[in-house]
Amino acid sequence: MKTQNIQYKKRTLFITAALLALLLSGCGRTEPITKSGFYFDTIISVTLYDPSKTNELEHCFELAQLYESYFSAKRADSDISKINASAGHPVRVHEETLELIQKGIAYAKRSNGAFDPTIGRLTSLWDFHAKSPRLPDADEVKAAAATVNYKSILIDKDTVTLSDPDAALDLGGIAKGYIADKMKAYLTAQGITSGLINLGGNVLAIGEKPDGSAYTIGIQKPFDETGAPIASVSVKDQTVVTSGIYERSFTLDGRCYHHILDTDTGYPYENGLLSVTVICDSSADGDGLSTTCFALGLEQGLALIESLDKTDAVFITSDYKLHSSSGIGTTIPMREIVH
Repeated sequence: MKTQNIQYKKRTLFITAALLALLLSGCGRTEPITKSGFYFDTIISVTLYDPSKTNELEHCFELAQLYESYFSAKRADSDISKINASAGHPVRVHEETLELIQKGIAYAKRSNGAFDPTIGRLTSLWDFHAKSPRLPDADEVKAAAATVNYKSILIDKDTVTLSDPDAALDLGGIAKGYIADKMKAYLTAQGITSGLINLGGNVLAIGEKPDGSAYTIGIQKPFDETGAPIASVSVKDQTVVTSGIYERSFTLDGRCYHHILDTDTGYPYENGLLSVTVICDSSADGDGLSTTCFALGLEQGLALIESLDKTDAVFITSDYKLHSSSGIGTTIPMREIVH
């Protein structure tokens, strides 16, 4: 069983939900400063509670631009695109690209292939934004699924090779979490102790709010056109990451097709889940875990979360019921929102 949740294109609906959650949480006594931009085909924003930190705020977006130039599979000059176009030859990459690929391989091993960074050829067949959506050719789907195998990634010092020349990398499922973690590391190194980083739904809290209270982050109600949250969680110095079928999907002949793909079949999972939200310390880990838990399904996904320290999750099933790990409601306060 293999799957991958590519994350470059999340709907701005989730951004709206996250911003609504911030309004619900209040801003405290210190007036925050916020900057937004469009990277990785999504809106990202950073909020800091120290108005004197404008240079640091700007540098976060310089980092976003830099990492997009390394990681985007849509830029011909990126490290990832060069690897995909190399026809099986070694490609020298930046240190951060190597680190991200190694993180993807680690999650592939940890999940027995449920998360796999070599899903690029398969994901390229699915267009969830077409005005007239259609299913990809069945034979092409089968052929693409056969190329998904993280063991074909070979690393030698600062070079990366795909031993299968037909394979392609897509690190979108973990890239935004990795970048959010890098932004947080930079900001905390600058002495910043309060803030929020939102990379298309990967929400990462820096410390706590200036008044010592927690941040309240919304969990979007799946398919709600207003982006309204179905619940909220309160966190300090943690990340909240969601993988959901509503993020990119289309309906054809009465059936919903979404972007969380099972590479055994090449088609979207049908396991009764609408979304998985993970709360943990690292946003990259949240990315990998939310995808893995979705692939495993409710029972096995919850079991995985319960086996991990300082990690919790909220699963939403197709009946819109919330199923949470043992830390939700105890170490992590949660409030369900009735519409």
